[in-house]
Amino acid sequence: MADAFPLHDRLALVTGAGSGIGAALAVGLAREGARLVLVDRDPDGLSRSAAAVRALGREVDAHCFDLTEADRIAALPDAVSGRHGPLDLLINNAGVALAGRFADVELADFDWLMDVNFRAVVRMTHAFLPQLESRPAAQIVNLSSLYGIVAPPGQTAYAASKFAVRGFSEALRHEYAGTALGISVVHPGGVATAIARNARAGPRLDPAEVESGKAAAERYLRSSPEAAAARILRGIARREPRIIVGRDAAQVTLIQRLMPVRYWSLIARAME
Repeated sequence: MADAFPLHDRLALVTGAGSGIGAALAVGLAREGARLVLVDRDPDGLSRSAAAVRALGREVDAHCFDLTEADRIAALPDAVSGRHGPLDLLINNAGVALAGRFADVELADFDWLMDVNFRAVVRMTHAFLPQLESRPAAQIVNLSSLYGIVAPPGQTAYAASKFAVRGFSEALRHEYAGTALGISVVHPGGVATAIARNARAGPRLDPAEVESGKAAAERYLRSSPEAAAARILRGIARREPRIIVGRDAAQVTLIQRLMPVRYWSLIARAME
């Protein structure tokens, strides 16, 4: 495996590219000289991100669809390679959230979140694996979360999906050890995106309680998407297997290592 992964002239695909970390990654990759394929379900956000890439003079191709659409994912590799050639870098960034304790959420909403946060990662990876395996050097980057390291109450669905992304990515990395295909898993801390604000809520929750919870969650979203993207791109260039984003993520990761079972008692007190 190569010691570094230069981003210039690489063909990179970013999901969830219409806002937040995904939009910042698209711009950051363009500044590094990459060619971009962007995927998002929001046409307006996707158009803004594509325009930002074009303004930097880089090639970009935008695909607007929901990542729960397995048939659209299956058709994407041929569409990409037919127009741009094989993919070098796959960044599975898209994610959604679901507010409420497990007893308060519907299983249909739980399944929806798993479809976007985990199954789409698996499907995208499986779909593009032949192209990535064919390259002299390639990289898969999967966005987990701080909640793929610790699991707080009220985040059963989200934590389950992000722990799944982490396990999938680590096992895949071990399968490709010593090859030209590297796998990185990313664990961002509190990044100021709209994911908490746009979270679905369990139907039995009081709407006022939901809004209060979202407001409380947003107080911990202190890092900018641009700073997060810059850290992720440094990690990709260095082919880091685990990319921890933010001081808060680094601190919580350390607490979890020191207290692997009872970490939440200490973290909850600190948050209070």
